[in-house]
Order: sequence, then structure tokens, then C-alpha cells
Amino acid sequence: MLSDAIYHNPRCSKSRATLALLQERGLEIPVIEYLKDPPAPTTLLAICQALECSPLQLMRIKEPLFKTLGLSKQDQRPLNEWCQLMHDHPSLIERPIVVYKGKAALGRPPENVLALLD
Repeated sequence: MLSDAIYHNPRCSKSRATLALLQERGLEIPVIEYLKDPPAPTTLLAICQALECSPLQLMRIKEPLFKTLGLSKQDQRPLNEWCQLMHDHPSLIERPIVVYKGKAALGRPPENVLALLD
């Protein structure tokens, strides 16, 4: 089971707004700065399962690094390979991700995470 956390980038306005929203609601969960401490590929796969999305849907495909690495939305890679790419290049991970009580939400927009609190 996934541990409660917000996968956070303090330089991202959506990530800061999501963290503030959680704090305003009195939710104190661990903050993981995923650029410094990238989640393991198995954790990323579990997050995708909780979000009901593919690893590719969790990637920032407009990030210049995506193209620099020669990646394409049409690539037919195994799920674990996409997750390994995000682990190796955490700037490709969409942000912020909140995991709470075994559920997950992407904070784009930040209000998306409120569904986790119900």
C-alpha cells in the first residue's frame, strides 16, 4: 500500500498551492521533494494504479527533456520501463501528486486533491 505523501516541487506554483490547500485543511502528510528523492519505479507504478492512469499519462511530455531523450507518446515500452525513466529523470514526473489513505490525486488543479479528504 502506498504511504501518505505529497510529491512536491517547491518551485512549482501548482505544487505550492496544493500543499497550502492541504495545510489549510489541517492535513499534515510527509512532503517528498521528488526531484531530490525520486520515487522508486515500483512506487511510481503503484501511484499510476491508484490514479488509474498509465505511466506515460503521469509524464510531463512537454518537458524539453522528454524530446531530448528521444521519447514519444507513440513509444511501445513496458510499464516498468516508463517508471524507470521517471525515476532516473524525475523532472518528467507530473506534479504535484498527493497520496492519502491508499488513494491518489494529481493536483492539477490543486482542488483535485480535495476528493481524497472526503
